[in-house]
This record gives sequence, structure tokens and C-alpha cells, in this order.
Amino acid sequence: MTRPGSGLRPFSVKAKLGTLVVVSVFITTGLLMVALRTRTELRFITVFSVIATLLITQFVAHGLTAPLDEMTTVARSISHGDYTRRVSGADRRDELGDLAQTINRMADDLEAVDRHRKELVANVSHELRTPIAALRAVLENVVDGVSSADPETMRTALKQTERLGRLVETLLDLSRLDSGVVTLKARRFEVWPYLSGVLKEANLAASHRRLPSGSGNHTRKDVHLHLDVSPPELTAHADAERLHQVVANLVDNAVKHSPPHGRVTVLARRGAGPESLALEVLDEGPGIPESERHRVFERFNRGEVPSPHGPGSDGGTGLGLAIARWAVDLHGGRIGVAESARGCRIQVTLPGIPQQRG
Repeated sequence: MTRPGSGLRPFSVKAKLGTLVVVSVFITTGLLMVALRTRTELRFITVFSVIATLLITQFVAHGLTAPLDEMTTVARSISHGDYTRRVSGADRRDELGDLAQTINRMADDLEAVDRHRKELVANVSHELRTPIAALRAVLENVVDGVSSADPETMRTALKQTERLGRLVETLLDLSRLDSGVVTLKARRFEVWPYLSGVLKEANLAASHRRLPSGSGNHTRKDVHLHLDVSPPELTAHADAERLHQVVANLVDNAVKHSPPHGRVTVLARRGAGPESLALEVLDEGPGIPESERHRVFERFNRGEVPSPHGPGSDGGTGLGLAIARWAVDLHGGRIGVAESARGCRIQVTLPGIPQQRG
């Protein structure tokens, strides 16, 4: 099968240059025949032939070089940090059109990276400022004698310190994601006690003092977490630490978007392969519009659906679902938003034990 763009296309640069050569030959031949019939001097025919060929060549060359000049200008602007410029003529049916599309896609990607970089600075600055300000206020009160260093005051300071620690862990996960240096330490484990421990930790984080779960950090106490594992003796083969990141982040996201006294359900079933696992996390929140589903796992995406438990709630850094997708990808699995009659339903499949190729 021929790859797209290979061979000689009807409107390609090769075809245009070939047409130019053929037309030039026809013009020269035609003028030569006219000269023979009219007995015109050959030097005049040669001059006319050269002039006609140059005019046609100039016309064709302008059509080929003008887009290249524009591409050069746009590329120079991109190199100077202006990612808003785009090349026209991406709808051309030749190699220049392909090149224009490639440059525009590159500009789109660079613009997205630049936007993510700015969002990272803004989000991290915001997330750091709040706990640092709270921790500073507590310590200043202790130093100034306004409050004593009793267990309750120290517990408040500890909460803010743990919040800073979670943010640092998230940034480290992001760094590992970019560098690709993380290796899986897969092992076989029982699903029910494992997931039960993850959900218990999430409940403790909400009801007591935000234990550093490595991911989830919600503080809502009104949402009920329900675990459904079938069969109860289900086992799986995966990296327990990375899977913890997946479940904790998905549960944390589901809790944040649940209505008051809502319910978040974690379902676990046997997958298609040996020791494979199929997970689902369902909530009763507003759900994710279909137009936004392809963006929910992007970094710093906090969604456009308002929080059902009131304005001003903490939407997080927008990295939780991106880290969950990264951990699933490390396993060679799949994660995505599935159709649901109510709320949001996120499906995760892990392949289990890799098949040996004979």
C-alpha cells in the first residue's frame, strides 16, 4: 500500500516542475516549427523562446516560493516566542500544503506547551502560597506569644506542612512523567484488601488530619465511599504503588465533584487476560460533557463544570488525572471516560501478566 504523500500526486511540486519542462519544450518546438514555415531567423525564435520560458518559469516559481517566504517568516516568529502566527495555504494539495500543516501543528503544540508552562507557574504559585501563608501565620503567633505551642496549634501547622509535602510529591511525579525514568515493580496482590486500604486511607485523610496518601487530599466528610469487588478473591498483577496513585486520584476527583451526601463507587472486575484488572470509579456529580472528555486527562485541566458543593472549593492543581493516565500508560493499560446515566464514570483496564511470545 502506498503511503500518503508518496509517489507523484496530480498537484505536487514534482508534477508542476514536470509540467513546466513539458510546456517549455512545447513552446520551443512550436516556435521552431513556426520559424521553419515562415523562414524567420533562428535567433529571433531563440529569443522569443527564452523569454516565454522565463515568464512561465517566473510564474511557477512565484507560486512555489511565496509560501516558503511566509513559512520562513512564521518560523522566525515562533523561534522568537510568538506562537500565535500560522501559515496560510494549509489546504494546498501539494508538498507545500503538507509542510504548512506540519508547521501549524508544531505551532499549536508549542503554544500548548507554553500555555502549560505558564499554568504550571500560576498553579504552583497559588498552591504554595496558601499553605505557606497559613504556616507562617501559625508560627508567627507562636513566636509572638499570641498562641501557645499546644498540640492543636502544632496540628494546624502539621496540616499545612503535609499539604506542602503532597504538592512536592505531585511535582516529583510530574518530573518523572516527563523524564520517563520510572520503572514498574509489578507483583501479584489481592484486590479487595488492597482497594479497601486505599479507600480507608482516603476516608482518614478527610476525617482526621489529611494523611499523606501520595495523591488524594480531599477534606469532604459527607461523601460515602463504596467498594464493589467481584469475585471477592479477585487477584491482579500490577505495580501497587502506581495503582495507588490511579485509584487515589480518581477517588479524590470523584469526591470533589460529588453532591452533598453523595456516593462514590469503586468497582473491580477480572479483565480479559491472566491477572488483568478492570476498574471503574463512579460518582453522582454533574458528569463530564462529551466535548470535554478528551481533555480531562490533560495537565492543569480543572474542567469547566462548576463544583456541586459550592463555589470557592479547591479544584486542585489539575494534575491528578494526568498522573493517573501516566500510571496506567506505564502498565500498558487504558483509561477513559465512559457513558453514564448519572455522574461521571471512568474506566481503567490493566493488562496483568504480559503474554510470552512463542
